Amino acid sequence: MKITSRFTVAVHTLLVIYFFGDKTRTTSEFIAESVNVNPVVIRRTLLSLKSAGMIEVKAGCGGARIVKDLKDITLYDVYTAVDSVDGDLFHFHEDPNPACPVGKNIHAVLDDKLFAAQRAMENELRKVSLADLARDLDVKTFACK
Repeated sequence: MKITSRFTVAVHTLLVIYFFGDKTRTTSEFIAESVNVNPVVIRRTLLSLKSAGMIEVKAGCGGARIVKDLKDITLYDVYTAVDSVDGDLFHFHEDPNPACPVGKNIHAVLDDKLFAAQRAMENELRKVSLADLARDLDVKTFACK
């Protein structure tokens, strides 16, 4: 199972709002041009980010703006805001054979390891804030000019 693209679309969306927010209205159409997706995808993303308290959106062509400090928004916050994973990251096959010594024990030997792997990934996402990404984006953007 892959983490859905909703996660990277949401991060991209937030960085577009950050980068262009003072210069232009960051409407779903404007953001969609950068992400290269249909504006409907961006509108759904904006709704999730708004529900999580990260942005506010003005109806019509008002655009979106970030309402939390970028240092207070982690990649984990975005990951959870847009439901990147439905439940556990690793989906287990439904019916291992209970008559097989491997099948009847597979959950006992593997579940804890998979749970720990997911928690490790989530902990890494907690370490990176949007401020970190914005700083990297600024450095790369201004280095290109």
